[in-house]
Order: sequence, then structure tokens, then C-alpha cells
Amino acid sequence: MPFPRSRSWWLALLLLAAGAALRLWFIHAYPDVQGDPLIYGDIAKNWMLHGVYGLSQSGLHPTLIRLPGYPLFLMLCFRLFGMEHYHAVMFLETAIDLGSCLLIAAFAYRIWNRRAGWWALALAALCPFTANYAAAPLTEVPELFCIALAFYALVRFVEAPRWPWALAMTFAWSYAALLRPDGALLAVALCPAMVVYGRRRWGTARMMRWAILCGVLSVLPFIPWTVRNWRTFHVFEPLAPRYAMDPRENTDPGFNRWTKSVCVDLACTWDIYWNGNSDEIRLGDLPSRAFDSPAQYRQTKDLLDTYNQTTTITPGIDAEFGALAKQRAHAHPFRYYVGLPLARLADMWLRPRTELLWIELRWWQFQHHEGETEFATAYAGLDLAYLVAALIGYWKRPPWRGAIFVFVVLRCALLVTLEAPEPRYTLECFPPLIALAAIAFSGRARATEKAELQGV
Repeated sequence: MPFPRSRSWWLALLLLAAGAALRLWFIHAYPDVQGDPLIYGDIAKNWMLHGVYGLSQSGLHPTLIRLPGYPLFLMLCFRLFGMEHYHAVMFLETAIDLGSCLLIAAFAYRIWNRRAGWWALALAALCPFTANYAAAPLTEVPELFCIALAFYALVRFVEAPRWPWALAMTFAWSYAALLRPDGALLAVALCPAMVVYGRRRWGTARMMRWAILCGVLSVLPFIPWTVRNWRTFHVFEPLAPRYAMDPRENTDPGFNRWTKSVCVDLACTWDIYWNGNSDEIRLGDLPSRAFDSPAQYRQTKDLLDTYNQTTTITPGIDAEFGALAKQRAHAHPFRYYVGLPLARLADMWLRPRTELLWIELRWWQFQHHEGETEFATAYAGLDLAYLVAALIGYWKRPPWRGAIFVFVVLRCALLVTLEAPEPRYTLECFPPLIALAAIAFSGRARATEKAELQGV
């Protein structure tokens, strides 16, 4: 780094202090304790007080709609800081998120140069999109920590295969999957990377043994969870169900297929998908792409009128939604199977990441809220700047770019299957992408620094 060591400490503390201030401001201005945070909190409270991993709604009953990783984290917080003390959870998540920033910086430093490490620390600490989630008791902050830890531990392990780094990597894989089902993609991407990147230096057979061992160890925590689900619900569920529904609850497949033929952005998800079985779905909230003909418009209107009488998706109503979805997919198969999934993926990557800020969902309607539109546009520009910088960093061909590419592609492949896009689903890609963005600002990786990094 082009700073003396004494100044480096001060710079690191300054960047971390700025990152802490940003996260504390989000906690003060935009705390978000509703919806999913309360579901996780209810499970954690019942698990701690009653020994039942379940929900209190309509009487205490077991559930499997959420994996145990985050409720376990909340249990620890409740025991240390007081029951349902969610601000303490947010403060702890702030510390964890700053730890993620250090791991991202360390990863960039080891794969490129010292300047990249400093840029990565600055970009990670001051990234508002990740910092915002410190103000929400959700899985994102510990998930981002696991991803940053996994990439850094993998680099250290390949440099010198030792148990501490193998265990750190295994913990990251396991806990990421215990937080969210899609966290399992981290192991899917990085376990083979152990062999691919380590075979020339340490031999294929040795790295294969390590990869198999780490893979087996990372699966062990899911055995008691799977056994519990079998004994309680008589279903084989090693992770969590796709639609977050307990066994014997209706998953509304027809409604979900119809939603896939309509939704592209978060506003549509909010007004349509999340209102299913809970609130009215207004015809005026549907985008024009929801109707292919006047006859289909009338058909959709009649169906929504029937649903809105009870705001309940009965099996009959679900079948009608399914028939309408089949009709639309048959008439426009490319749109249904390719165009709309790619549009949803683009929205998750490029939409202004204001979902936790009190910004109008239809941010582009300038005539209704000029200031919010201007802010959202600037936010989208900042998001795009991070992504463009990451592409430039990738173009410079840094080491480990293959592992990053596989991880991002696997997440994208999963996200195109979803009917309800949310920008936070692409947030898990940010730790390695921030490292790539830092490389874009850091010149070339000097041979002397590479030799130094390999020798540490």
C-alpha cells in the first residue's frame, strides 16, 4: 500500500468508522422490523422459551418454513441483550458487516495488490446497498459475512492447505446454507474450486481428499434438521421449501404460474404476489403486459373480482389462475420462458436498491414524486457504477475470477426461476464483486507483491 504502516492503521480505522457511521445512520433513519424479521423473531422466541421450533400464529405449532441459522443467531442475541431487543441485533449486525468489509479487503489484497485491498475496504465500508441491511434483522448481513469468509478462506487454504482455513471455509459454507437455502450455492461453486485452483500446486488427489472432507463436514449440520423435519412432518426436507409453506399448506401453483406471466419488478411483486391470500389484487395495479387481448382482460377482471370477494386463493380460483397462465404461456412461449425471466433478473441487478428506504416503489413516475425519482435514479447510477467497475476488474483477469464467475452465474441461474423479483437476491454477489471493483482502480498486480502474498 502506498502508505507507511503507521498511517495504514489510521486509514483503516477511518474507513471502518465511516462505515459504522453509515450503518448507524440507516438504523436511526430506516429501521425495518416488520414482516420477515418478526417471523424469524417469533421462531427464535418459541425455540428459546418453549423448546418448539415454531410459530405462535393461531396457537404454537412447529414449522419448517425457515432454516434454523438466523433464528439461532437471534436466540443468542435475545439471551445476551434481552428478548426481542432488535436494535441490539442491528448493532451486532453492524459489527458483523464491518467484519465482512475487512474480509473483502483481505481477499482483494491477496489476489491482486495492497492498493486493491484499500480500495475494497473503502468500497465495502461505504456501500449503501449492503450497509442498509444492518438496519433490518434479516439473513443478509450474516450471509454476506459467510460469503466473504468463504472466498478469503479458500484463497488462504489453497496457498497452504491447513485445518484452520479448511474449517473456516466449511463453517462459511454450512452456515450460509443454514441461513438461506440458496446459500448452498456457495459450496457448489467453491468446493470444486479447491481442486481446480489447488491441483497444480498440491496435486489433484490431495485436493480431492480435502474437498470431499470439507463437503462432508459442511453437510453434517443438516442431518439433525432433516431428521427433525421427517419426524415432525414426515417429509424429506434438508433445507426449506421453495414457497416457504409448511406441509399440507397449499402452495397455489396456478397463481404462481400466472404471476410468472405478469411480474417483472418489485412493484409488481409487492402489489400482486405478496397480496395473494392476504389482500385485494387491484386490476389497475396490473401492468399492460398482463393482458394479451380484450377477452383476456375481461377474463382476468372476472377472476380478480371473484378472488377479491374473500381475498383467498381457493383450489378453484387457483385452477383458474393456472388455466390463464397456461393460455398466456402457450400464446407467447418465448416471452414466458425467456423474456420475462431475463427481465426479472435485470430488475434484480439494476433496479435502485431502495427497498428498505421509504421510497415510492414506482420510482420512475417523476410527475408524482420528483425528489424521490431523482434520488432513485442516482442510487441506480451508483449501483451500476459498482457493477461496471466489477466488470472492468474482471476484464483485468485477476486470479480466482473463475470461481467468482461460477458463483455469480449459479445465483443468476437460480434467480431466473423465481416469479417474484427482489433486488436483495443479487446482494449476495456483492462481496466478490466489490473485490473485482477494487481491482479496477488498482493498476496492475505487481510480481513482487504476488510473490510476497504467496510467501505469507
